Amino acid sequence: MAEKNPGGHAGAAGRAPTADSADAIRNVVLVGHSGAGKTTLAEHLLAATGTIQRIGRVEDGNTVSDFDEVEVRQQRSVNLALAPLVHNGVKINFLDTPGYADFVGDLRAGLRAADAALFVVSASEGVDGLTQMLWEECAQVGMPRAVVITKIDHQRADFDEVLATCQDVFGDGVAPLYLPVITNGHVNGLIGLLSQKFFNYATGTRAEKEPGPEYEAQIAEHRDSLIEGIIQESEDESLMERYLSGEPIDTKILIEDLEKAVARGSFFPVLCSGTGIGAIEILEIITQGFPAPAEHPMPEITTLDGNPVKGITCDPDGPLVAEVVKTTSDPYVGRISLVRVFSGTLRPDMTVHVSGHGLADRGHEDHDVDERIGTLTSPLGKQQRGVAKGIAGDIVAVAKLSRAETGDTLSEVDNPLLMTSWTMPDPLLPVAIQAKSKADEDKLSQALGRLVAEDPTLRLENNAETRQLVLWCMGEAHTDVLLDRLAKRHGVEVERIELRVPLRETFGGQCKAMGRNVKQTGGHGQYAICHLEVEPLPSGGGFEFVDKIVGGVVPRQFIPSVEKGVRAQMERGVVAGYPMVDVRVTLYDGKAHSVDSSDMAFQIAGQLALKEAATKVPTLLLEPVDELAVLVADDYVGSVMSDLSSRRGRVLGTEPVGTGRTLVKAEVPELELTRYAIDLRSMSHGTGTFTRTFLRYEPLPSHLAGKVTAAD
Repeated sequence: MAEKNPGGHAGAAGRAPTADSADAIRNVVLVGHSGAGKTTLAEHLLAATGTIQRIGRVEDGNTVSDFDEVEVRQQRSVNLALAPLVHNGVKINFLDTPGYADFVGDLRAGLRAADAALFVVSASEGVDGLTQMLWEECAQVGMPRAVVITKIDHQRADFDEVLATCQDVFGDGVAPLYLPVITNGHVNGLIGLLSQKFFNYATGTRAEKEPGPEYEAQIAEHRDSLIEGIIQESEDESLMERYLSGEPIDTKILIEDLEKAVARGSFFPVLCSGTGIGAIEILEIITQGFPAPAEHPMPEITTLDGNPVKGITCDPDGPLVAEVVKTTSDPYVGRISLVRVFSGTLRPDMTVHVSGHGLADRGHEDHDVDERIGTLTSPLGKQQRGVAKGIAGDIVAVAKLSRAETGDTLSEVDNPLLMTSWTMPDPLLPVAIQAKSKADEDKLSQALGRLVAEDPTLRLENNAETRQLVLWCMGEAHTDVLLDRLAKRHGVEVERIELRVPLRETFGGQCKAMGRNVKQTGGHGQYAICHLEVEPLPSGGGFEFVDKIVGGVVPRQFIPSVEKGVRAQMERGVVAGYPMVDVRVTLYDGKAHSVDSSDMAFQIAGQLALKEAATKVPTLLLEPVDELAVLVADDYVGSVMSDLSSRRGRVLGTEPVGTGRTLVKAEVPELELTRYAIDLRSMSHGTGTFTRTFLRYEPLPSHLAGKVTAAD
């Protein structure tokens, strides 16, 4: 902890930090909502270790993490970025993640690559719903965590209130290690609750002194609860008895027990950070309290055919198992893969096996190829600094792996392995696009392929029914970034168009119709007459063709021709151009000519008969209906149910899920769901999630059907 060793920070600007063993590495992901101060915190930590000479500002667009031109323009993180540094001989790989829900793919990638998480909470804004959900997600897998309350020197900062919120929201085991010292509205330093020392930053450097008597009550209150929390987590059961009897507990013992509890993810220290304050304290808790890669559980590993593989550990001399956690591509530089090495050692020029499985539904075809490793680098933002190797536990960037995509596994050629993919939410916002020009259309396919390879939260759909190219995205901000990259990075201009939902047609009643295809043009003509009876089937009934021809009025060889023609017309529809479903067609009479009748003649007659039937009975438009499952905080259940009803939905019921959440199930037409991903996020303040599954087709209300027919 910082209280044991307040000095000793060292880094070297311009030189890539290295580690000789996994014990000297810490992989830490920065988590928190957008604007909480993750990127600024990373700048302070890099500066405190001498890794950078000047602290950048998000507003100026010159921070290490936010180097993408989109991030500079929008002044927020949209990509996972690596920022390595060295403190007290330990290499720390900081993974700065986006805080906006649309970019949860990069956030999940950061969680996968890390062994511990630093939750960043603003002293002026508190905890949002997304941060709470991520805390619970980390708790499920036992990931070690600490909390950093940032912006303690902000004019609206309220450390005590935000600390109380963190303890209330995050639950047991959350306790402060330091308290900010505020004089005349300015933060001058920190008080260490275990050491009971005042670390004064008023002069710009860290000086240790005794706290004044005015802080005794505040220190005693928080120190007692901190010590009790540490002792509860201690493996020495006698400590509590000694503490309750009034026996003083050696600070060294408390610190050792604290470090063990933090490493196993059962105790969560709260630190604080402001301008020039708190960096060393945070670095110490990371180097001494957070686990090394070897202490973190290994993800599930299998052979290519799915058989579990046991016994692989974080050993540089073990079999190679690494994972691509982030892919970026540039028209000039090529593809760069950010890789977390879990076992073995990655070296330049070695040949590895690249495996990608399980994301075919998102445009990532299963692939198994051998590729040669290019240059290895340790990125610091956009700066790529060469390294000689990437050992187990480390994170490096690999150049020009042409087939590797985000989520792929790198392993040995003669021992190919596969790591189970991390959980990724489904993209639920459909956006239809089209190229602006023929030149853009020629380049669009390749550019989209690169985007899909980079981003597993993006799904590409070429809808054969609506003849539209649809990007399934996480939200509006995600869409904007993708279209921006198409234009700026790949030189492809596209425009958004109105999304068409694939409807269906069916007959609204029973009738008889005739198809007459008689043409004499001199020479071989066409002659086919068929009498059909059409009637609707129940929903999901599909198509039935019934042959009731007697006496050979339609020769046997032409009966399949009538069915073929009917099927072809059903595919094209008879009113608005949508496929026809749930229809029974009975062929009961007809006429043929010994010379002029043919297969094609009867196909056309079948089509004409179906069209005539549409003039005799109403033709209904059917819309797809999805089963919706919405998981939302209890506070928003009423709003969600009311909103679903306004979307012509039918709420089927609710059920509690865990503590404070409810699952709402409903049936909702797809036409009402095209922007539901955006609306639900707004309605639930970012905490709501949903899944959708196609259920059936139902008649479209007449007032909406009229609009669709008129538009088509």
